Order: sequence, then structure tokens, then C-alpha cells
Amino acid sequence: MSSTIGISPSVSLLQGSRTVLGACPHDCPDTCSLITTVENGIAVKVAGNPAHRPTDGVLCTKVSRYTERSYHPERILQPLRRSGTKGSHRYEPVSWNDALADIAGRLQAIAANNPEAIVPYSYAGTMGLVQGESMAARFFNKMGASLLDRTICSSAGGEAMAQTYGAKVGMKVEFFAESKLILIWGSNSITSNLHFWRLAQAAKRGGAKLICIDPRRTETAEKCHEHVQLRPGTDAALALAMMHELVVNDWLDHDYLAQHTLGWNALRERALRWNPERAAAICGVTAQQIRSLARDWGTTHPAAIRLNYGMQRVRGGGNAVRAVACLPALTGAWRHRAGGALLSSSGTFPVDKAALQRPELLAGRAPRTINMSTIGDDLLRESSPAFGPKIEALVVYNSNPVAVAPESSKVVAGFARDDLFTVVLEHFQTDTADYADYILPATTQLEHWDVHLAYGHTDVLLNRPAIAPLGQAKPNTQIFRELAQRMGFTEPCFTEDDESLCRKAYGQRVDFNLLLEQGFATLDVPDAPFAHGGFPTASGKCEFFSEALSRQGLDGLPDHLPNYEEAGSSARYPLAMISPPARNFLNSSFVNVRSLRDIEGEPLLEIHASDAAVRGIASGAVVRVFNDRGEYRCKAEVSARARPGVVNGLGVWWRKFGMDGTNVNQLTSQKLTDMGRGPVFYDCLVEVQAA
Repeated sequence: MSSTIGISPSVSLLQGSRTVLGACPHDCPDTCSLITTVENGIAVKVAGNPAHRPTDGVLCTKVSRYTERSYHPERILQPLRRSGTKGSHRYEPVSWNDALADIAGRLQAIAANNPEAIVPYSYAGTMGLVQGESMAARFFNKMGASLLDRTICSSAGGEAMAQTYGAKVGMKVEFFAESKLILIWGSNSITSNLHFWRLAQAAKRGGAKLICIDPRRTETAEKCHEHVQLRPGTDAALALAMMHELVVNDWLDHDYLAQHTLGWNALRERALRWNPERAAAICGVTAQQIRSLARDWGTTHPAAIRLNYGMQRVRGGGNAVRAVACLPALTGAWRHRAGGALLSSSGTFPVDKAALQRPELLAGRAPRTINMSTIGDDLLRESSPAFGPKIEALVVYNSNPVAVAPESSKVVAGFARDDLFTVVLEHFQTDTADYADYILPATTQLEHWDVHLAYGHTDVLLNRPAIAPLGQAKPNTQIFRELAQRMGFTEPCFTEDDESLCRKAYGQRVDFNLLLEQGFATLDVPDAPFAHGGFPTASGKCEFFSEALSRQGLDGLPDHLPNYEEAGSSARYPLAMISPPARNFLNSSFVNVRSLRDIEGEPLLEIHASDAAVRGIASGAVVRVFNDRGEYRCKAEVSARARPGVVNGLGVWWRKFGMDGTNVNQLTSQKLTDMGRGPVFYDCLVEVQAA
């Protein structure tokens, strides 16, 4: 017995072979379409869908091993209740009924006093709209719990794009293959955007020039024609100096500027103050390299920029993204379908968030908002008029804050509080699960329904369950349904099933039958969306000057803002540190998959030979990396991937796999970006010593 790709049989079918269409749930621009092969009820293989153009039948190393994750021997498959001290890893099995009854009772008692003392904590452990913020949002809205400002990854860049283009929108990714110049700015595409890299390679074979702009000599930088290895946090200065050269050499599209931009005269005046020599001194590159980069951008058509989020994880990250996002309008690059820029396409998707999350359940209440990037400080705060009630309960799902949140010594101290009630929905015993009072087993992507948007292309994807939930695992949605029932929430919205939620995500805007049939549906987006303006801003123009930012008391024009912790400003901590992701992990996901961890080896700090020599450090030596926030020990790798004065602490390893039970976030700070309230992971000074 077998079935073909398309509408899959019921997951209860255990005999024979079949294939099921799904979607990769992980935090990656590519959002691949998956084909899972199931034999006798067991998923034996996950492959890329060749019928889905962005996926093109290819998966990354991580997701191609997804069955290893779902069937991992250490997977949590029954509810667990803490039986030892927090962080002791001592848990005992408990029934679902007992776990949910106790959790509901504890939450009800806290909510009776002040529901804002309860905080949800979640992010992109799954990017699914249903297993992310649908039933969970309804649950917390009904309760009146604190809201969560989900800032940990992309909020500064997202706000910057909204203030410049009106939303997170850009060129269609497939047309990068036709570009003649591609600037890969702040992105290690080989690691974090594999399918874009295939398009860039197609463009390269067609004669395109590829230039990587990144503080680290990444795998991507090595394979580009040029690498502009600037200092962390200096991207805006580089972009403004490029604008200077575009102006003085008249490499401008005056008609596009006049018709489709706002604030050009003011931006022009600012750019003229940024000659290449000024920017070179800040960026740590040569003035000639800046002039060459500007000439390439100003004289090559069509030209395109692929941004990523690394460049916005510093104090001036929002301004940097705004400055880079302005460049295509100066040269009229948007006139070509292979020209323009792309940071994220997620603003293109017509998601009906209100239908999923039901904000009316707040019933007029306006709970406080907790920034997930400052959870370390917030867990240690007492009640006050400014802060509100002390946090008494956390419900964590789709996230691992003890590993990923900045200044993790404070995060750990907060999670270790005896008076904090913590529930974690998880697949594995993560660093965060080590501090839970209850761990509830959640399904993986192979075991539940979900629907997805993308931020690297413009296709909606549907995920169908390929296998029955393993053990006693339940989808996030079902866990929150059952908690709602025990909390006495009687609204009909708490009984909607997952397929119904998938249908509501886009309503009539996307053909759900098409999703069922082929697993994806392509949005109707113009090939060159801004060839004639039409940006989704209030003015309909690319807004160099943002009136909204000006009303907030911020600079309406993009500018260079020095890092909080600027290289060369501290004798105690002379080295800047960035913490880019390890190639075979995705944030903190997949760290526990042994085959991938074996490829990575162990936590490493890349250091340039000149910095290593003066400190007596050789490759393979154990080093102590430290600042006022803490210290972290790992192996050093003397490497040309690091530029002088900058070290690269590869992450995000689970703390429990580190030498001293720590990871690189022991050193990062809880300061926030210039806009979007995001974290500044790459705005960090350290010193390194041989241990």
C-alpha cells in the first residue's frame, strides 16, 4: 500500500509507505517545503520538495536530519514535575491530568491577585502561525497576563524597514539570480540562507560580482569576489560614505529620487558630510575600498542588496539598516526586478493575526509589556509602580531563554528563584527546562498541523502531520486548550481545532485547497514591486526622512551611532566580540543532535593571529573571555576569520555543553537598540586571557 504526494492519508494509517507534505518550522529565511516519507507509521526520511521553487529539492544539513531530532533518544515524551532544586535536573513523571490541574491551580491563584504577574515567553522555536501565537495568545489574552515584546532577533531591523519602506518588504528573492552586482551585507548566506546562496551562485555564473560586507571572514565572504571586513557597528558609516560618492559622482537616478522618495535633500546634505576618509577611520577599511564599493553600486545595473539581521544587533542597528535600505532608491535600482534590497519579505503576507490571537479577549485591559531581551533584569525586579507586579510565573514555549537571552548570569539567577513558578513546553531538557517546575512534552513538526509565512520568499506553506504524536507529546495548541478548560475559559474559540486555525490564518486571501494539494501557494506579488514607487508607507514613497521617528524625538534621517561599547574605548576590555551562529546549529536548536554537535566539535572563540600573539594564545588553548558581566571559558582558534581587534564567539551552544556550564551570552549586555527595542549582542567588549 502506498500513497502519492498530495492530500495525505490519516496519520493513524500505520501500514505501508506514503509521503506527506510539510514545511520547515525553523527560524530561517528559506522556509522550505518538506516531503516526509513514512513507512508503517514511522518517518524514515525528510527531503526537500522539488516542486517548490524556493526549496528546489534541497535541504540544509540540519533539517535533512529532522527524523533524528523527532526520534531522539533524549526526547521528552511525558509530563515531568521537578523533584529536586531548580537546576538540579531532577524530575519525576506525572500524568497529564495531575500536571495540568496543578498548573491551572497555580496560575489561577496568581491571576486572582494580579494576572500581570504571569508572563508568557516565546519566540521562533517554531515559525508556525498556529503552534506559535494562536491558541497560546488567546489563553494569555483571556487571562490578562503581561504581554511579551518579542525582540530577541529582528525587531531593530524590522522597525527600520517599516520606517523606510513601510513594512518588511523587498525584492523577490528569485530575481537575485539575474543581478549583475550583489552586496551580501551582514549575512553568512551559506550558513543561514542556503537557497539564496544558490541564487547568488547562479548570478555569479552569469557574470555578476559578489561583495560580502561582514566583520567576520565567513564561508560566504571567502567565496565572494570581495570582502569588506568592517568593524562591528559601523555599517551606517559605510552606507553614508557610499551615498557621498554617489552624490559627488552623480551616480544617481534623479527622476526616481524626485518621484518616489521623501527627504532626499536632507539626506543628501548628511551624506556630503561623510567622505570616504571619515568613514574609513570608523569602519577600519580603506577609503579606496569604500570608493570602489560605491562605484560598483552606482554604475552596475541591475544591482541588489541582501541584508540580514547581524548588522542590527548593535546600538545603532536600526539606523544602519535604514541607511543601507536607502541605497537602492538613490540609483533607481528598484526599476529592475533584479534590483533593490531584501531583508525580510514577511510584511508581504496577509496574515489575519486577530483571527488567530483574538485580542478582544483582553476585554479592554491593557497589560504591561515585558521585553524578552531584558528578562534577566526583569525576573530580578521587585514590584514597583513603574514596573508593576513582581513576575511570579513564566510559561515558556518555542524558546530557550537561559541559553539565548543576553547577560545570562542574571537570566539564570532569575529562573533559579524559588518563588518563581515556571512551566516549559519542550522537546528536550534544554538549559531553560533545567529550571522548570513542570516540563510538558510538545510535538515536533512531523506530528502536528501548522501554516507558515516566510521571510526569504513569498510562498505560504502548509504543514500536515506525517506521524502520530510520539509518547504523550501534544501540540502547543492542545496544551493551551486543555489549560484553558481547566482555568474555566468557556469561549468557543478555545475549542477550535488546528486545521480550523490553519484555515483562519489567511482566510480567503490564500486558497487553502491549493495548500492541501501541493503544500504551498505563491502570493501574487509584482516582479518589480517598487519600480514605480508604491511603497507601503503613508506617503507611498521610500522615506529617507521618517516623520514618525522625528515625533518620537529621534533623528528622522539615518545616521551612524557609535556602539555603546566602542572598540578602542576601554583599556580593560580592548577587544570587540561578536557571536555569530555556529554553522550546524540554528540559534540554540539542534545543539543536542549529536551528529551535528560532532561536526561543530566544541565551543570556540576565533581570534586573529596578532591578538593571539600578544596574549600568548595558540590554537586549541583554553581561554578565559571576560568583562564586567561575567566570564566564559572555551577553546581558542587562531583564525583569519577574525579581524584584528575583534573576536568571534560562535554560538549559541547550550550552557550545559560549555566548559563551566556557561556560553557566550554570559558576556552580552541587556542594553537595547536605537529603535525596535532589540538586543545588542554584537555590541560587546571583552578581554581574552590564556586560562
